[in-house]
Amino acid sequence: MIEDTMTLLSLLGRIMRYFLLRPETLFLLCISLALWSYFFHTDEVKTIVKSSRDAVKMVKGKVAEMMQNERFGGLDVLDAEFSKTWEFKSNNVAVYSIQGRRDHMEDRFEVLTDIVNKSHPSIFGIFDGHGGEAAADFAKAHLPDALRQQLLTYEREKERDREKDKEKDEKKERGGLSYPSILEQQILTLDRDMLDKLSATYNEAGTTCLVALLSDKELTVANVGDSRGVLCDKDGNAIPLSHDHKPYQLKERKRIKKAGGFISFNGSWRVQGILAMSRSLGDYPLKNLNVVIPDPDIMSFDLNKLQPEFMILASDGLWDTFSNEEAVRFIRERLDEPHFGAKSIVLQSFYRGCPDNITVMVVKFKGKASEQ
Repeated sequence: MIEDTMTLLSLLGRIMRYFLLRPETLFLLCISLALWSYFFHTDEVKTIVKSSRDAVKMVKGKVAEMMQNERFGGLDVLDAEFSKTWEFKSNNVAVYSIQGRRDHMEDRFEVLTDIVNKSHPSIFGIFDGHGGEAAADFAKAHLPDALRQQLLTYEREKERDREKDKEKDEKKERGGLSYPSILEQQILTLDRDMLDKLSATYNEAGTTCLVALLSDKELTVANVGDSRGVLCDKDGNAIPLSHDHKPYQLKERKRIKKAGGFISFNGSWRVQGILAMSRSLGDYPLKNLNVVIPDPDIMSFDLNKLQPEFMILASDGLWDTFSNEEAVRFIRERLDEPHFGAKSIVLQSFYRGCPDNITVMVVKFKGKASEQ
């Protein structure tokens, strides 16, 4: 009897060991204990699970919010990302400017228009600084005002000529002033003044200079460096208003070599291995070597012939991610936006990976300006 009982217990032990120690049985046992604890006993377990669910919901919500911001403009992201975001809107001109991925904001812009006396040309300027903000600040503070004063003098002299009914040849003998000559004089004067001031404190900052004078019938654009202007004509074609001054260009390369300088590749072609443009304002150490010059290229355009819709003036941050033709198409589709598309194209350039400050100015021409 005892022997039979021992045999039965031994059999039951083997059966329990066989079933209870199997991985599947242990897994089911753990699940059962967890469910029993959750539904009938431990409030702490419920709290942990609920907190985990809330955390997951919160993370999902944040991810969805970030994706929505990316999709619909990313303004919250931009507000946190950029310490300096500037915008301007008046009549037919709008500007949007962001610091972007740079540690400092070195872009500057200026708009000077005379609404009362429309015979005076409007002045639009883009200044993209490098090596600090000093040069761009100096250009913004001095060049537009100096141009305005010179242009006022020029317009008064033209008016006196008209009153006296003098011939054009006599007017040329008086000094030969014109919009291109005024732009060239003032830019070169500005550079000399800038070099005197900045070199006195060993400040090596420099800046581009892109300036447009707009009258009723004529557009005149002066450029030093690699900020760029482009115009959209009546047929939607992209008309270059300026050409970048880059060290690798044949004309610039020959000039630099003749001055005893060199260019080398360091991420991009650079003068003396330093500056990624061959002309600029400021940059006194390179100016002393005569390898970088301030001479502007100046182009004039007949508005009656082109019948343009708008023009874009922008720092090179935009042109790192957009071609002239693509920028014109992009803006043309967004001229009805509050910033005439300037804000949209700046944000799009940033999302495309532009590493630089980005400043874009859009000017709508006569008949295209929005009502105020």
